[in-house]
Amino acid sequence: MTFEEMAWEFAEVFDELDVDQINEMLAKNVPFETLEFFNKYAFNFGDSCGVTNDTAERLPNLMLIGYLVHVLEERLLPKVPAKQ
Repeated sequence: MTFEEMAWEFAEVFDELDVDQINEMLAKNVPFETLEFFNKYAFNFGDSCGVTNDTAERLPNLMLIGYLVHVLEERLLPKVPAKQ
């Protein structure tokens, strides 16, 4: 499975979760400070770019999904021993 395929699969699974399941997954995988950062940054970014309404409200989630896919990729990558 490529990382692109993995990202699509992750997005499909994420879409099927209910709010309680999403909150549980976030609590287990994302530090609270990171969630606060994404929320503040996304709204500031959206505001500065003139993004409004539903799109602006979805920006933090979009960023968060990207972050979670990145975390998943890091966890699945084979561990390469450090050169000494």
